[in-house]
This record gives sequence, C-alpha cells and structure tokens, in this order.
Amino acid sequence: MRAFAALTLGFLLWGAAHAGSGDPKFINTGKVLPSDLPFSDAVQVGNTLYLSGQVGVVPGKMQLIEGGMAAESIQALANIRTVLEASGYSMADVVKCTVMLADMSKWSEFNRVYERFFEPPYPARSAFGASGLALGAQVEVECIAAKGGE
Repeated sequence: MRAFAALTLGFLLWGAAHAGSGDPKFINTGKVLPSDLPFSDAVQVGNTLYLSGQVGVVPGKMQLIEGGMAAESIQALANIRTVLEASGYSMADVVKCTVMLADMSKWSEFNRVYERFFEPPYPARSAFGASGLALGAQVEVECIAAKGGE
C-alpha cells in the first residue's frame, strides 16, 4: 500500500510539472519522407520532440541509399538531423535514441558513424536486433529531443 501511495504521489507530481505543456503538435516536414505516409515525422509535446524512426532513405525518395550499413547509418542520422532542424531542434537536444539493427554483428560499425553525429555527453541509447526493417534497411533510428523550459 505504501508503494502504491508513493507511486500515486509521483504520478501526481509529474502531472503537475507537465500540466499546461500544450496539446501535441504533429509535424510532417516533407523534407525526408513524403508527407502522405500514415505517420508524422515528429510529434512535439511541450518542449519534447518525439521523432519517428528513420532509415537511410534518400530525401524525397522511398529508396535506400546505396553503400551498405555505414552509408545507411550516415543517411538515417542525417535524416534525423533534418527533421530536428526543421522543427527548431538540433542533435545537441537529443536525449534518447533507439537503434534497431537488422544484424547485431554490425553494432560496432554503427557506433563509429553514431559518434560522428553526437558529442559527449551522449544521449541515452538502446539498441536491439530486428528481423526486418522498412524497405529492407539495415538500420533504423528513432530519437527523443528536449529543450529546457522557457
């Protein structure tokens, strides 16, 4: 019962801190993927931006960049940067990334690219293997970005 009370109090405090953060703003930049797909590039709630996963597609086309894992990783992260910047954020605002790899043995190859896009302190990150990604991609990355209060 005590744990339930603490959890309830924590939830109420969290809700009070986030009250008035505004309605979600659904963003389709059209700068990477066509805006008629059944999802948004990102959704902003208050000062937090939730990005949809990005694969290494050539902007404006529904085709993967050629060149394998490293090229796809570079393009996926560049696509993330494009959506962030179109929404008024930067790579420095990213606080969490989720990485999906079609082949976990290529984790270190992805890391070498990842380190070129982020600087310490690095965002929190999860990585896991996936049995299939959109368009047959080798990597997909989604991120959460946040800015300090105003």
